[in-house]
Amino acid sequence: MFRASVNDQAPFEIDFSGDQPVLNGQPLTWDLARLNDRMFHILYQNRSYTAEVLDLNPTEKTATIKINQSIHQIALKDRFDLLLEQMGMSTASLTKINDIKAPMPGLILSLSVQPGDTVHKGDTVLILEAMKMENVIKSPTDGTIKTVRISRGQTVEKNQVLVEFS
Repeated sequence: MFRASVNDQAPFEIDFSGDQPVLNGQPLTWDLARLNDRMFHILYQNRSYTAEVLDLNPTEKTATIKINQSIHQIALKDRFDLLLEQMGMSTASLTKINDIKAPMPGLILSLSVQPGDTVHKGDTVLILEAMKMENVIKSPTDGTIKTVRISRGQTVEKNQVLVEFS
């Protein structure tokens, strides 16, 4: 069972555990055909729809889907999210991130930030070379850079603090 909301509208419940989906307790009778990895053809109530998955983020349980020419933002909550919400613990994952640590030993190839810079979640902060591979280290959160504890060309150890946020 999932609770979903589309374009921040009122949520609905959908269950995929049986032979056909159940939407708000009612069977959803549709015909769904996969065209390729990201495209589907849907027949619902004698109408034809083409759906394309534009973006899928399993970590955040969100998706952006284009149905015919309309783009829709979808947010899902699974049974665990709903249970945590019921227990008043839904904000537990919103802990503040204070720093970025080295995920592995390596060499700092480039640094894209300096103290005082504002970064957004997903922005490139630095590139770390490890085992002849370049690893792009991105910001895990929105914030302002407080301290940069490394420099270009420096070797770092696993779990070493590289950048601190204000």
